[in-house]
Amino acid sequence: MRVIAYLDTVLVPLSLFLTVGYHAYLWHNIKHKPSITTIGHNAQKRKAWLLALKEGDEKAGMLAVQSTRNTLMVTILTATIAILINLALAALTNNAYSADHLFRSAFFGSKSPKIFALKYGSASFFSSFSFLCSSMAVGYLIDMNYLVNAATSDGTVSSSMYTQLVFERGFLLALFGNRLLCVTFPLLMWMFGPVLVALSTGAMVWGLYELDFARRSLHHTGKTRV
Repeated sequence: MRVIAYLDTVLVPLSLFLTVGYHAYLWHNIKHKPSITTIGHNAQKRKAWLLALKEGDEKAGMLAVQSTRNTLMVTILTATIAILINLALAALTNNAYSADHLFRSAFFGSKSPKIFALKYGSASFFSSFSFLCSSMAVGYLIDMNYLVNAATSDGTVSSSMYTQLVFERGFLLALFGNRLLCVTFPLLMWMFGPVLVALSTGAMVWGLYELDFARRSLHHTGKTRV
């Protein structure tokens, strides 16, 4: 029983700490070194699009709308997956509690009612917030399409600032929804034991690092070739 308690009370908090620590490190780099992160670089390009719109470049405006449409489709997919996971968890909880005698090994962690509720509750919590953020992002991105199309006819400073605000909020909420969904998957692995939570969290953080800091890798590769 001590081994069971050790696995749940150490590996799961350690996995959450690793996830939070990585995103804190990512946020620090976005604020201070945006050019080395994919998210910061994309944000700079979006600002350049809005600047081109102010100067009356309709081709840049069309490119911005098309790129937003791609983000909109990805955000809708994220919201759909999140709500499907939440509904599946609600349907699975009762059956899994009835069959918990099949997973008595210490590898699968504790089967106490509190831990059982925490397993499914945490995954449901993150998937619900992922759906919420993604749904709000969809609303902002749809509004942004109208604002971008109207930007060339209304060139006031207040209108441009509001367009940029809606623009960034939509992409930021879409990012939050995507990352919350990513965090949900390691928590789903908790059903099969805390060891899988730690392994899946490590794999997720490594994958996100390769995605978020791809520009740093390209920068180092360029230096090496020179």
